[in-house]
Amino acid sequence: MKYLAFMVALLATAPAMAQDRMTLLLDWFVNPDHGPIIVAQELGYFKDAGLEVEIVAPADPSDPPKMVAAGQADLAISYQPQLHMQIESGLPLRRVGTLVATPLNCLLVLEDGPIKSSADLKGRKVGFSVSGVEEALLSAILGQHGMTLNDIELVSVNWSLSPSLMSGQVDAVIGAYRNFELNQMEIEGVPGRCFYIEEEGIPAYDELIYVANPETMNADMIRRFLFATERATQYIVNHPTESWEIFAGTSTELRDELNAKAWVDTVPRFALRPSALDHARYTRFETFLKDTGMIENVTPVSGLALDLSAE
Repeated sequence: MKYLAFMVALLATAPAMAQDRMTLLLDWFVNPDHGPIIVAQELGYFKDAGLEVEIVAPADPSDPPKMVAAGQADLAISYQPQLHMQIESGLPLRRVGTLVATPLNCLLVLEDGPIKSSADLKGRKVGFSVSGVEEALLSAILGQHGMTLNDIELVSVNWSLSPSLMSGQVDAVIGAYRNFELNQMEIEGVPGRCFYIEEEGIPAYDELIYVANPETMNADMIRRFLFATERATQYIVNHPTESWEIFAGTSTELRDELNAKAWVDTVPRFALRPSALDHARYTRFETFLKDTGMIENVTPVSGLALDLSAE
């Protein structure tokens, strides 16, 4: 109730507020995963919240969390699995909001290929792009069938996930996004099949999150940012076609078949309550990483994520 009263008061006073400047670093170039951010910008929801938001695509996708940790930006889009490991390594970061509330990652294979279930991975080549977390995911998937990473051949394919699968370089890839690579393969005429990792023994997690430096962040500005993106998400869910036109209208590069298909598949996965924090979800994934040997120490939820709506 306190948070609701705060936001009602905020909207009532927004026209008189000065515009506070904040910088948001994306995780990649602008794509449908960023729908609520772009729609909030285009519909003036950030302005209504007294914010002037600079949205920056990174030259290197690994840089944004590091830059926020160094105080060079207010917010960055990152990934929950990586957050656990970044905090283990000592980066001063906390999750302060959620953008995409379900995993997008999947184990991708050819639809008409020899792998009909994850049990068929034995002796196969599996491509990956990011070492660490993806190896932990694969290890858990294989463990369901009494296998280990020694039973497969790991192949680094950089970011060439679906091309390496379609060309026959590998038999499967981990780290493919179900809303992009699956659609890309369909468009290319080489249908794929996703094994959804949350159905393969992996704890569900938030794919895309907002992270901030708890030592330097402006909690009030972040609350307003999250409220603006919540308004945008509600608009997207209520008006998926109109919101796609708004989003795609910001760049000619977005107006293609792949992005249009990805938009449809991404809309149901946006966080309807971006400021809400599921403590059990973060505890489960932290325990999972500890059990798989990816981290040495278990960090309590308070050291991983903040619920700014409760403050």
